[in-house]
Amino acid sequence: MDFIRSCLNGDVLIEEIDDFVEAWHEGREGADQELHEYLGMSWDEYSLWATTPSILPYILSARHKRISLDDELNQDRYAMAARASSAFEAKRIEDWLRGIGKIQ
Repeated sequence: MDFIRSCLNGDVLIEEIDDFVEAWHEGREGADQELHEYLGMSWDEYSLWATTPSILPYILSARHKRISLDDELNQDRYAMAARASSAFEAKRIEDWLRGIGKIQ
């Protein structure tokens, strides 16, 4: 089972994603899959997570609610920047939201 489904099922904690990535890199799991597939993410979700790891709870929330990540982010775009772990990360999130046209 992939990370996203395992996490949503309560079988693993969100912090365990690094264990999944390590298992894939070491060839212990998902040898016939791309990393994003093994994690259970779309390419867009994976690309965003790889550059902004703090987005993972939003990916999980969108999957749980069965809505698009775009809709999830749209519902909470300003709160997401406010909860960033640093001013630099908040700026990156803000720039990304501007780049995809979510804020002006």
